Amino acid sequence: MKKWMKNKITYFLFLLVLLASCKEDNQKRIAENAKDTQKKELIFANIKKGWDFYDEPINEATEESVKIWSDLRAFMQELGQKPKKTIGAFQQKAAAISKKAMALNNNIPELFNKPQIKSRVSVLITKVRLFDMYIHLDNIPDKKVVQLVGEINKELATLQRQMDILTEKSKIPVEEGEDEMRKMLLDSARAIPNNPMMPNQTVIPASTRAIINPNDARVE
Repeated sequence: MKKWMKNKITYFLFLLVLLASCKEDNQKRIAENAKDTQKKELIFANIKKGWDFYDEPINEATEESVKIWSDLRAFMQELGQKPKKTIGAFQQKAAAISKKAMALNNNIPELFNKPQIKSRVSVLITKVRLFDMYIHLDNIPDKKVVQLVGEINKELATLQRQMDILTEKSKIPVEEGEDEMRKMLLDSARAIPNNPMMPNQTVIPASTRAIINPNDARVE
């Protein structure tokens, strides 16, 4: 009887310890979840605050240029549509922006289809893809995401300034006679044979070569 009572008491004490341990673990889990929720809310707030893209042309000249570059116009319009409610909405928008950025490599207008423009587009696309990658991480580095927003704005402004330079150059009138001179130089270059004759080389007409027998004796 005493042994049974002793076992019962031991079992009861074990049960109390187990319940206390479960309660403590549950409290820890609740605290960790609350901390995680608070962290996510802070990340969301920081990204929402730092999500400030320059979605408008930097000047009137660029505005006119953007009109002829449909993919750039679509990219900037995507930048202007800011999500609001959840971090998931921001992630979806980042993916959409990245997709529009990738399209910038296609159908570049002839005026801007130059190495300096292509290099700026390449850098811009790299920044946008990094931005999209970071915001989709499980543990989002919100400071890096906000930093990339600023870098994307900087690259976009640089691209537009380069576009302005090309646009202004295209408006410079060609001096009188300059265009004709370019055509003459081009025609002259095309007229040069691929295998030019050596100096002092004499061309023998075909009619003459036909009647010359290499075995005939030469007249000194």
